[in-house]
Amino acid sequence: MPKVPILMPQLGDSIAEATVLRLLAAQGDTVEADQEIFEVETNKATMGVTTMCGGILSDVFIKEGESVVVGACMAMIEATEEEIERSGATPAGDSTQPSLPASPESVPQAAPSAPPREEKPAGVHFGVTGESYQENGTDLKVQPSVRGLPVPAGMKGAHYMSPRMKARMDELGMSASDIAFISGSGAGGRVTIDDLEEFLEYVSQWPHRKASSMRLAVADAMRRSWTRPLASAGRPVFMDPLIKHRQNSPLRPGITLYFARALALSLAESPECAGYLVGENILSPKTIDIGIAAQVADGVMVPVLRRVNERTMEELLEDYNRLIAQARRRRLAPEDSTGGIATVTNFGGFGLTFAAPMPMPSESIILGVGAVTKTPVWSDEVEAFIPISKANIVATGDHRVVDGADIGRLLKRVAELLQRPEYL
Repeated sequence: MPKVPILMPQLGDSIAEATVLRLLAAQGDTVEADQEIFEVETNKATMGVTTMCGGILSDVFIKEGESVVVGACMAMIEATEEEIERSGATPAGDSTQPSLPASPESVPQAAPSAPPREEKPAGVHFGVTGESYQENGTDLKVQPSVRGLPVPAGMKGAHYMSPRMKARMDELGMSASDIAFISGSGAGGRVTIDDLEEFLEYVSQWPHRKASSMRLAVADAMRRSWTRPLASAGRPVFMDPLIKHRQNSPLRPGITLYFARALALSLAESPECAGYLVGENILSPKTIDIGIAAQVADGVMVPVLRRVNERTMEELLEDYNRLIAQARRRRLAPEDSTGGIATVTNFGGFGLTFAAPMPMPSESIILGVGAVTKTPVWSDEVEAFIPISKANIVATGDHRVVDGADIGRLLKRVAELLQRPEYL
């Protein structure tokens, strides 16, 4: 019978490889069309790889814990001619070996066909004001590893690295920020290859654990975000109207959803606060899509709610609950975790009253919500102190795009809207 290859799918625009977590079917098993037979983990989520057609799983070329690049053949399915015609699957040639290797080290370096050039960056969630933006550069290549912009290490230490040093660091998967604290013995305090090897020998006996794909993704995103000048500002918000509204609502929406809705309405009135600087142009958002930070094991996932300013709390609630549940299971689809223009993070759930959150590299602003506390406030009406529920909100923005006054006006408007939650 002809054989149909199961290839590692493209699980996201920026995903070049994934790690095999579990084999859900064994060689020789009979499988059905669209059956999930492998579970893989990218640096963003855990997803399943399904079959194109039904048949017998005749060859499995991967193992659990192995990294597999996009396009690599993972297994083969023996299928009848009728099943192949019914499903539209493409059978392999005469050879039963994978057409692409499953090992990242042996991936050929030829670039895939480049997509048609557009007059604005593909996938960017903004419209361009002023002159049109033309993306420059060479054709895109698959890069099967997490890469980001290194944090400058200052005038000494890792500010200059020899080609040999760079090659050794690439081999180890290290960046300049990873060696910024090493005291260099070279000219001008430069870290030499001997300094690096001595450091690696020194720490080789320290307790350690392998960083997960999720932790590496968070580290890469924060490293890239930190290359921008970021500024934070905060203010208190009286929470009694919101708490009373939620208690009286049969839907009992999450506290974070109130803040996402208030932020979206505020950004719709002041879209410049969510602008993104590209060259000499500031891109303005087309739609107000807000990310919701959700804590998961060893990292954070950010599902994105669409058109939050155009939909009421009731209309958003079903999507909100579904996305949060999927995020906590790390089962978010790529289209549900990309394209946000701002994020809301509720760090108050961990008992924190104040923090300075960092926006995603693709966003210019993030809103953090602190824990609710009871505070005595003087009342002129009763001439006494009365207890008031209060929380601190903090916004961190790209200072190239937003100034302190912009953040101040934005937070003031968010606070005003939360005093009238029935209109959210």
